[in-house]
Amino acid sequence: QVQLVESGGGLVQAGGSLRLSCVASGFTISSNAMSWYRQAPGKERELVATITSTGGNTNYADSVKGRFTISRDNAKNTVFLLMNSLKPGDTAVYYCAVYLAFWHWGQGTQVTVSS
Repeated sequence: QVQLVESGGGLVQAGGSLRLSCVASGFTISSNAMSWYRQAPGKERELVATITSTGGNTNYADSVKGRFTISRDNAKNTVFLLMNSLKPGDTAVYYCAVYLAFWHWGQGTQVTVSS
């Protein structure tokens, strides 16, 4: 059974940093691209970052380029999202996701950035 469990969210002031973690089970992340999405209140879910199965390539939404870094630890079956220089506009629920025949999502972790 595929399971994704996010953690690391919280309340932080603008300019601060957080590191999100996503522990995967039921499959091996080393064989799959992994992504982080976010959804702010009243808005659609949007792609934040993706990392390929090898970790050799990453892609970011324009709004987070230069501030966020996605990485993976295949030995721990875990994906990370390091978020620096956080802005109030980054406030959202952040989700880890993987496509395995269909999209699988974690339960999400809340990130709130105060001004």
